[in-house]
Amino acid sequence: MTEAGKTARIRYDEGCLAAHALNVIGDRWALLVVRELMLRPKRFQVIRAGLPGVTASVLTQRLGQLAQAGVVMHDDDLGVYALTASGRDLLPVLQAMCRWGATHPGHDPRRFISPTALMISMTAMIDSAAAQGWQVSAGFRSGPESFVLRLAGDGILRVEAAQPAGADFILDGEGNALARAVYGRESLQDLAAQGVISLSGNGGAAQGFVGLFSLR
Repeated sequence: MTEAGKTARIRYDEGCLAAHALNVIGDRWALLVVRELMLRPKRFQVIRAGLPGVTASVLTQRLGQLAQAGVVMHDDDLGVYALTASGRDLLPVLQAMCRWGATHPGHDPRRFISPTALMISMTAMIDSAAAQGWQVSAGFRSGPESFVLRLAGDGILRVEAAQPAGADFILDGEGNALARAVYGRESLQDLAAQGVISLSGNGGAAQGFVGLFSLR
């Protein structure tokens, strides 16, 4: 993979470290581009599918700026974009923003949510105390994207982009349908009966698992 220089464009002419961080990732869409690449490398059009409000030209600009800042790399042979170690270090920032955003009114869960965005939000919004002692692997599928989320007894939810073969259960649906299954009040059985999602594997484990999440 090739990597450009790491000089950030100056937006805030201050010595504050927060201002310096915003000089790197503060442009509109920049942090959401990082979000879409957090779990795996992606081609340009796949990134754009997770950001339906961004134009091709703006996305090209942001990828170029993030590459110049050393946050993103582009593989010329495979044609994919990936995060550098510096980019991956932004995961706790995204998680903190999810938790912070959940405390403020005005969030509308009916608006578009990408599968990757949902996965990251789940790592932030899980009830870690209630999840203590849980050992489960949860599979999620949404179109061409697949994920495995694991609890290993310590209450920390870990996620990777991977095929969920062998998971205790698998939930399948588009991003907002899966968000409704995780954060909504309807049972998974009812949602599956309505055709909102599909559920395979251990239904009891699946229902218990989604009970660990709340937006409130």
